[in-house]
Amino acid sequence: METRVAVIGIIVEKPESVAELNAVLSDYRELIIGRMGIPYPKKGINCITVVVDAESNEINTLCGRIGRIEGVFSKAAFSNA
Repeated sequence: METRVAVIGIIVEKPESVAELNAVLSDYRELIIGRMGIPYPKKGINCITVVVDAESNEINTLCGRIGRIEGVFSKAAFSNA
């Protein structure tokens, strides 16, 4: 099956959920092209961008797993290529 590049935007509102999020991302490390995290202390959140190259169903599964973590929210934007 063909792969697509996607950007996954993640907002972490509960710092205690970071370990679980990192464990999930580690499970998908072979799909990850790059990752950038930016803390935003003024709002008490962390913003993370993860760029992946994978099949659409793998990306959706990853987003679903991230979305089940308490206090963590994600959305994916897919390339057409």
